[in-house]
Amino acid sequence: MEKVISGIRPTGNLHLGNYFGAVKNFLRMQEDYDSMFFIADWHSLTTHPNPENIQKNARIILAEYLACGLKPELSPIYIQSDVKEVLELYLFLNMNAYLGELERTTSFKDKARKQPNNVNAGLLTYPTLMAADILIHRAEKVPVGKDQEQNMEMARKFAKRFNHTYGEEIFPIPQSFSFSGEMIKIPGLDGSGKMGKSEGNCIYLKDDEKTIKKKVMKAVTDGGPSSLNSEKPEVIQNLFTFMEIVSSPDTFEYFNDKWNSCEIRYGDMKKQLAEDINKYCAPIREGIEYYSNNDALLDRIAKEGAEKARESAQETLKLVRKVIGFK
Repeated sequence: MEKVISGIRPTGNLHLGNYFGAVKNFLRMQEDYDSMFFIADWHSLTTHPNPENIQKNARIILAEYLACGLKPELSPIYIQSDVKEVLELYLFLNMNAYLGELERTTSFKDKARKQPNNVNAGLLTYPTLMAADILIHRAEKVPVGKDQEQNMEMARKFAKRFNHTYGEEIFPIPQSFSFSGEMIKIPGLDGSGKMGKSEGNCIYLKDDEKTIKKKVMKAVTDGGPSSLNSEKPEVIQNLFTFMEIVSSPDTFEYFNDKWNSCEIRYGDMKKQLAEDINKYCAPIREGIEYYSNNDALLDRIAKEGAEKARESAQETLKLVRKVIGFK
């Protein structure tokens, strides 16, 4: 079975866009591959070196992914900083990484432009730490977005360079992994094409019923259709996209028919949509509350995940040290 590794950014609460994007794919991944997941708290130090926020966000993300259905008995989930072996491999890879190639990475140039007063060495060597996260388990596939593809190319370069330098195929060459089938794109409630934290148009998985209803009722609409069977503008198609995902087919067809006959009442549609979103999110919200209020369970899951990850990492480091010449 192919080995797959995926990092999770500790950036606070998950929203429906995250759920139908990365999370749903992770749930499929744990069934079909020898997979591991880690919460990348070290990476967050490059931009937000605040210990309280890092620890808090790591626990939030762990609780939310568990509530969404990630099964640690199938796929270990661990916090990056609990596996110190990654740092040793990070050091070895840095010794074979060149300043020029690190400075040319798009992610470094973008972050350096955005935070000119915090252009730190960790930011520069972000690609080598990401490579260490992957190569420490000799992973063959890594699910990444387009924004990380250049860093994946760097990981492949570092793996090939290490193998060539020491004359042994220690590391497989990791490939970017994408799931077959079209990804579900969750629209924003503000009429924009995509749900995102920075846009402030999210429905979070932890939102209660009252909050969900308030957000949905504020969703952008227009004056309604003026002709039969007319094409829906984007702001209205967003609502129908939501309804197609969370509502019953009968409900969707009812409001679609109302649109086509120019009889639609947006208030009624929004009330129904809010009810259906809440029904869809309720079990996940209950799971988030359960895990968030059970620190001992979260600690145990993270500890067991780290133990399995360290076992894998130590096997790799034995091979790495041997070919380099360290006892």
